[in-house]
Amino acid sequence: LPHENVPQDRVLRDDWGGTPWYRPDQNGHVWNNDYFGGDLEGIVQKLPYLESLGVTCIYLNPIFESHENHRYNTANYRQVDPLLGTNQDFARLCKEAARFGISVILDGVFSHTGADSIYFNKFCRYDTVGAYNSPDSPYYKWYTFQQYPNSYESWWGIDTLPNVNENQPEYTDYICGRDGVLEYWMSLGAAGFRLDVADELPDAFLERLHDCVKRADGEHVVIGEVWEDATTKEAYGVRRRYLLGAQLDSVMNYPFRTAIMQYLGGCSPYDFRCQIMTILENYPKCAVDVLMNFVSTHDIERAITVLGGESSAGKSKDWAAERRLNPQQYELGKKKLKCAMVLQFFLPGVPSIYYGDEAGLDGYGDPFNRRCYPWGHEDQDLIEFTRTLSHIRHLSKVFVDGDLKFLTLDDDYIVFARYRKHRRKAMVIALNRSDHEVHFGVDKTPFTDRYTMFDVIHGDIQGNDVKLPPYGFAAVKVEL
Repeated sequence: LPHENVPQDRVLRDDWGGTPWYRPDQNGHVWNNDYFGGDLEGIVQKLPYLESLGVTCIYLNPIFESHENHRYNTANYRQVDPLLGTNQDFARLCKEAARFGISVILDGVFSHTGADSIYFNKFCRYDTVGAYNSPDSPYYKWYTFQQYPNSYESWWGIDTLPNVNENQPEYTDYICGRDGVLEYWMSLGAAGFRLDVADELPDAFLERLHDCVKRADGEHVVIGEVWEDATTKEAYGVRRRYLLGAQLDSVMNYPFRTAIMQYLGGCSPYDFRCQIMTILENYPKCAVDVLMNFVSTHDIERAITVLGGESSAGKSKDWAAERRLNPQQYELGKKKLKCAMVLQFFLPGVPSIYYGDEAGLDGYGDPFNRRCYPWGHEDQDLIEFTRTLSHIRHLSKVFVDGDLKFLTLDDDYIVFARYRKHRRKAMVIALNRSDHEVHFGVDKTPFTDRYTMFDVIHGDIQGNDVKLPPYGFAAVKVEL
């Protein structure tokens, strides 16, 4: 783009990994929101890379038309944002991904729309008659106005995100009905949906949505954004029924991430076991096996930054914008990130890698955790480590649906087993969170002493003695 074509109030940036200007106006709005990027064709081009990591599913943040880079303020549920491509490009992505054994899940933002949308049309961008334009709008009943048109319910008081009434029949049908939004995107190849702010979606709407998705294909998945224990969650005075079979198949496993960060931050291994076992005891087994296990997301600081960098508690966005990990912080964060990924891949649930974590991308909170992927500057050692973990996970079905037993809880290292009920075969994982070498006997626990065959999948073993380097791990297959 020639510099003379850039408006006076805009800045032309050519530094791919640069930090965006992020300045709110006097009313707290941030209007410089068209930074970072990528498109659907770019994902198609990188499918071989994703396959090499062992990826079997891609979860995309919102792709629907929107006027902010995060796209959580939907402008049109039936249209891919033009910056990403076309609806046909999405269908092609799903078709090409399937050739690599990869499915695609979309982010469903159904508790609110954008004020700048065909439905609300506050800024008269669209030819449609939006709810803000007239009480006769076909979308008027979707929203709740206190004083028409300028006072209305919005998500957490943000006036660019007007809330919808999910149980309003016309809205429910628009999303979940025959030929509705969900059916349309599944017809193009979507294999399910991750539901934004599931706590704010009422039970009846969730059940209708779940029915719609499962009617299309029983293997399609519905995942909810729930930050707490999904089995004990109360929202707006209602005890939620997420995992009783009619609403969600799985949730984002934030308690799991909290447990890992605390463990690698120095908490007791006994506390860590308690946190993990609480999840396993509270959740149905069918949900445990498909929990979305992550250590970073678009809503939280990247794990490598948390584990290696300075705490951002009480700090401003300006502070976060200026901070990147120095070489010493990066190396420490990388070592601990590897430990986190071992737990992420081998404890119950499904490992979910936030793009760039495997390449060493760092960053504090939004938007600095959403930087562009560092093509040409990846940490190849981390990428190969990710491939190693994925390869080991694919070696045994016990990592898919096996039970868990903690075998050793030492201040420096832990050992746990994944196994099936008959216990003829098991996988034993040992992880050293310390900065010095440790040793343990793989046959010296009440669980493993019955096994006679030991096959080292990863690590250094002499006889039955396993050596764990600092921040290292071992994987051993044991058989009767």
